[in-house]
Amino acid sequence: MDLHGKTHQKEQDDVVSPKPITLSKYSNRVELKTLLERSDGGAKLAGKRVVIGGWVKSSRAVKKDSPPPPPPPAVAVTPPSSGGNQSSTTANISCTEIIQSKMNIFRKLFDVLSGGGKTYPIFDKPELAGHKATSPPEYILYFMISDGSSVSNLQIVVDSAMSTVPATQLMALGTCIVAEGVLRQPLAASTKHVIELEAEKLLHVGTVDPEKYPLSKKQLPLHMLRDFSHFRPRTTTVGSVTRVHSALTLASHTFFQYNGFQYVQVPVITSTGYGEMFRVTTLLDDKEEKKHVKEKEGFSIDTVKAAIKEKTRLIDHLKRSDSNGEAVVAAVHDLKKTSDLASQLEMKQKPKASSTLIKPEKLDISKDFFGRDTYLTVSGRFHLESYACAVGKVYTFGPRFVADKIDNARHLAEMWNVETEMAFSELDDAMDCADEFFKFLCKYLLENREEDMKFISKRVDKSIATRLEATASSSLLRFSYTEAISLLQKETSRTFETKPEWGVALTAEHLSYLTDEIYKGPVIIHSYPREVKPFYIRLNDDKKTVAAFDLVVPKVGVVITGSQNEERHEVLNARINEFGITTREKFDWYLDLRRHGTVKHSGISLKMEHMLLFATGLPDIKDAIPFPRSWGKANN
Repeated sequence: MDLHGKTHQKEQDDVVSPKPITLSKYSNRVELKTLLERSDGGAKLAGKRVVIGGWVKSSRAVKKDSPPPPPPPAVAVTPPSSGGNQSSTTANISCTEIIQSKMNIFRKLFDVLSGGGKTYPIFDKPELAGHKATSPPEYILYFMISDGSSVSNLQIVVDSAMSTVPATQLMALGTCIVAEGVLRQPLAASTKHVIELEAEKLLHVGTVDPEKYPLSKKQLPLHMLRDFSHFRPRTTTVGSVTRVHSALTLASHTFFQYNGFQYVQVPVITSTGYGEMFRVTTLLDDKEEKKHVKEKEGFSIDTVKAAIKEKTRLIDHLKRSDSNGEAVVAAVHDLKKTSDLASQLEMKQKPKASSTLIKPEKLDISKDFFGRDTYLTVSGRFHLESYACAVGKVYTFGPRFVADKIDNARHLAEMWNVETEMAFSELDDAMDCADEFFKFLCKYLLENREEDMKFISKRVDKSIATRLEATASSSLLRFSYTEAISLLQKETSRTFETKPEWGVALTAEHLSYLTDEIYKGPVIIHSYPREVKPFYIRLNDDKKTVAAFDLVVPKVGVVITGSQNEERHEVLNARINEFGITTREKFDWYLDLRRHGTVKHSGISLKMEHMLLFATGLPDIKDAIPFPRSWGKANN
């Protein structure tokens, strides 16, 4: 049954027997998705008592018992001419009179719409009788809240009299509200919502400081939200991406468990690795490095850096609050002066700091925490091989670290990979696994994250649903590296930055041309030159290529890598020598697997953040991970 058919069946089931309201497990509340993602949008739940919790996305206030808008001024009727129709009249009212008559309405409307974020509704001051203040007027407050379980928000109606918190604080963007009340259909027929909550009790109010809270009613660009990674999941877009990310994780476990793989945890810290790696050591923890060098003026570098951070926040606040240009210019000038001071302090500290640093080659590794060289794991497949050679098919999911000094839209220093290893398996088997796994993830999102995919299609990339559906229902084209080079060389209408010649690594530009322009979809490229892939990949019979492949998708690049790894001891030993690896002892255990009970084996590695880019259309990988770490950047 396709997605449309499942949706139709769900609607029929709800008509026959509406689902009861279920509480969120481990919490005495109802999640919004339980109400709002029903086929009727929750309309049949009117009259049910529930407890709802969430964060304010927007708010407005209407004064209780406010008088209706003033009637329009009397219309002057021109007497009919003697030859005209008695029933026809002509309105004779000037534009000035119309504008004046509507000004009060416009003011009230502005007051209502100005709530939330850095501005609030203008609540009337108590009228004065003599010099004695009367009771303040009461308002009906309308909140749109989100609890992160759904794209949709729920409107809560609150009488300001029931809250001990001032209405302006209650209505601020980001306020957390837990309310108990009765679900009802909105009184206003024009609203797009089919259900709302009439609150009878406020069980909790978590206020915010609107001057310091970084989010606003304006939709901030994703790159600005990265400076506030601890708050950005409260935005609808990041919340939706988070749920898609979670679905991809569950789908990965589901696929491999269903296909007979065993889950294995591999180490994050390892003594074996290849490529640019992060060293793990405690030997550089010199006391001198912890001292703050103070200048004679009394400033420390940490104090100045804290001031820079605070002044940067001030500039962001001024820009969001539409402050005048002069204030922004002055703040930027002040920030520049502080940044210059920080640079001067850092330059003066450099000689002293460098004198206390210990050069890596002079480290006494025997005194280190582990007593040997250790690094953060680049790939878990090394360790998975040992378990594949015992239990057959295994997989893992965890963080992987690459110390390349690269900062672009497709690279992170810390990424999460789903990795597998399969005994008694060759290159074609690994490509089959990658093909089926990739298409399973696409189909899973379409069937299980329908609301989020609709929202992302609307907000980020309108072609997402079409692309996922096409991928899930078609076979991926496979061709060799040699064929790829031939295709690139035939292209005469454009010049590539790196000339496509046999033996060079395919660049992002080459891959983009193949997937975006020639095939317009995902492809699998296999059998790469031995020089461009790691030493442990199996050497093909032609002695020129190795049994490796990449699954490449449009706009993103490589999402899955895979290979059949070398099982022959003598060949692997020769490849280690060929790559000039001097620390052979680190691979003794790896060679042991070839000495004792060797077997052909292959595996794949899916880059989860790259898969998320393909699934959502996000332009930058830093928005595909909760707390991005890249060269020179680790904010939280």
